[in-house]
Amino acid sequence: MDQQNQTIEPLLQRQQQEEDGTSVQGVGGEADTHGHRRGSSNSNKLTFLPLVFLIYFEVAGGAYGAELAVKAAGPLFTLLGFLVFPFAWGVPESLVTAELSAALPGNGGFVRWADLAFGPLAGSLLGTWKYLSCVINIAAYPALVADYLGRVIPAVAAGTGGRKRTGTVVGMTLFLSFVNYTGLSIVGWGAVVLGLVSLAPFVLMTGIAVPKMRPRRWTVQVEGSKDWRLFFNTLFWNLNYWDSASTMAGEVERPERTFPRALAVAVVLIAASYLLPLMAATGATDAPPDTWANGYLADAAGIIGGPWLKYWIEAGAVLSSVGMFEAQLSSGAFQLLGMAELGLLPAVFASRATLSGTPWVAIAASTAVTLAVSFLSFDDVVATANFLYSLGTLLEFTAFLWLRATRADLKRPYRVPLPLPALAAMCAVPSAFLAYVCVVAGWRVFALAGGLTALGVGLYGAMRLCRSRKWLRFKTGVVAAAEDHQGDAVVSAGDRV
Repeated sequence: MDQQNQTIEPLLQRQQQEEDGTSVQGVGGEADTHGHRRGSSNSNKLTFLPLVFLIYFEVAGGAYGAELAVKAAGPLFTLLGFLVFPFAWGVPESLVTAELSAALPGNGGFVRWADLAFGPLAGSLLGTWKYLSCVINIAAYPALVADYLGRVIPAVAAGTGGRKRTGTVVGMTLFLSFVNYTGLSIVGWGAVVLGLVSLAPFVLMTGIAVPKMRPRRWTVQVEGSKDWRLFFNTLFWNLNYWDSASTMAGEVERPERTFPRALAVAVVLIAASYLLPLMAATGATDAPPDTWANGYLADAAGIIGGPWLKYWIEAGAVLSSVGMFEAQLSSGAFQLLGMAELGLLPAVFASRATLSGTPWVAIAASTAVTLAVSFLSFDDVVATANFLYSLGTLLEFTAFLWLRATRADLKRPYRVPLPLPALAAMCAVPSAFLAYVCVVAGWRVFALAGGLTALGVGLYGAMRLCRSRKWLRFKTGVVAAAEDHQGDAVVSAGDRV
């Protein structure tokens, strides 16, 4: 391996110089063999605490939106769901993310994993599925902020459809995208502040509710039959995207150590951020399950602690939406950057801002797609995003197991301490749920997801054509292939895409 690295290193430097017209120093300092920037750029690296809160906002952002689970199945099943699901679903995906992010610590995350396991078509398709799911989620947050502002400014409330609401959504999207451009370190520490401020009212509500809780209230049943489809969809939407931070692995300080620790803490933090407020609100109020619509947690806070606590939780919902927008936009942008580094997208998507080091072209492109999606009907689009995410995660689990079985030579600084059969069993539980999500989707979702999947395959073919005809400039993928230890020889540009 040392001899191979000595052979590859000069090629990497020459190739990078040829493609970028620069030395391999990159933004802010010299680049190491993994593409991580050294020197002054270390100040822009994500450390443990910002990574924890970026994962927190990628996955949850607080208990907002969990109310529909109570309406669908009652308090008891909701509490059990948010106790069990973060561990049955979140732990397997977190362990997969921790091992592969440490083994392949470059930007692009799960795209790299599928690319290394099954080739560039699989990486490109997985990237398409996950990216579309991501931007559909992002588009919901400025609209949610406008909904809360609509309580104060009726002209921007939902259903008005006027210019003021459109301007608010567009303006909020552009402003938050600019914040994302200022730097990942700023976004990370901003996530810490937003997380603490938005979590604080739930902590206070839980403390105030303790003497008012009555366990019998947790056993109240819904009227009629339980809506299990709504219940599981609510759990799923509140507790997915554990792997999203992997797309920024190249920006994390010592990812082989930081990722496993951050994911472990995030699992506990996210489980507690749902379970404790729900225990407090269901145990200290007498509201029947059918009154639990979106936003009821703020009403429950008003009953438990007074109007000031209600207003704080409503403000926390806005801050949480901002945090989720920033975290997921960063994930989507660095995914595009990673795909460009692998040669799956044109090299322009790997362009970084001079001062902040952020992928400004990828941010701009993601902002444009988000704006386009913001004004579509979300009924089937959101369900389609759910379906695409499920397909992508099933492929992700398959890539993880395949790499364990076939790439024993891959250096794994963190390794899930289980043999392959146990790993397969570990992945089987979330995979069964993902399969359920796919099966219960309606025919329109199947049709739309099929069309978008065909679009992803077509995009891959179009990129191959553009590369072969030299219509667009691509990175060759040599650097990425060498980072991922892909065989004994460097993979050529023509072989990769």
